[in-house]
Amino acid sequence: MVLGSFLFATMAVGIKFASASFGTLELVFYRGIVSVIFMALVLRARGTPLRTPVPMMHVWRSTVGVLSLGSWFYAIAHLPLATAMTLNYMSGVWVAAFIVGGALLYGQSPQRQGPLLGTVLLGFAGVVMTLRPTIDHDQLFAGVVGLLSGMGSALAYMQVTALGKVGEPEVRTVFYFSVGTVVVGAVGALFTDLTPWSEVSWTAAAWVIPIGVLASLGQWCMTRAYSHGATLVVASMQYAGIVFASIYSLTLFGDHIAPIGWAGIAVIVTSGVLATALRSRAMPDTPAEDH
Repeated sequence: MVLGSFLFATMAVGIKFASASFGTLELVFYRGIVSVIFMALVLRARGTPLRTPVPMMHVWRSTVGVLSLGSWFYAIAHLPLATAMTLNYMSGVWVAAFIVGGALLYGQSPQRQGPLLGTVLLGFAGVVMTLRPTIDHDQLFAGVVGLLSGMGSALAYMQVTALGKVGEPEVRTVFYFSVGTVVVGAVGALFTDLTPWSEVSWTAAAWVIPIGVLASLGQWCMTRAYSHGATLVVASMQYAGIVFASIYSLTLFGDHIAPIGWAGIAVIVTSGVLATALRSRAMPDTPAEDH
């Protein structure tokens, strides 16, 4: 998950450069096309067939994931970036809520997961400290959409865990999600004009393929993490993306990080270390899929 967070943060750098010439839906479409081609080559190289025994699980994962992605892009367009990112990173909190809710629904005690739940909440507190989100009264609708993007991401991550439990290969899961992004991007392109490549800067054009490849690798890492790892530990580790994004922001774009931001980064790192330590101490010999 830490590696996936690094890849996603690097992809965000590419999107920031490419967005100077491309619209959001264009980037979704091009990202999807590159990802489909890349993952198809990976499937072929690994000898993994496209046919899946659980097609409807992929449909649900792709639908929820793509809707979450679209909601996040809408939030980014209508909210301060820090606010949009914070709402999306609430996915870890939603994952924890779903796990506790599921345990209570089936009459199980979630107390064993209590310390891990605490690390998820601690990590989210670090995100808030780092990004310091704000929202105006006329941005409430966009705020609700951003909140739903985090909930949608959590549902998608839980479905990835379910796909891993039934033995679905990660590469096939990523491939079908990439197909979903192509469909959404293509539909969006019907309502917006594509930017002529003659008007695209070389800097933006050079990022199109890396964005798709980085997205594929990041999705691959994330899918493997949620398929084989303890869900709450993975959810906590996801916050590492804010650390990497802050470093990129500081070194590449000359942004200033306030002292409270550095404190937030320290809290995020601490939450990840604690989550790993608690998981190892509480359940050292438990298979990941039985968490």
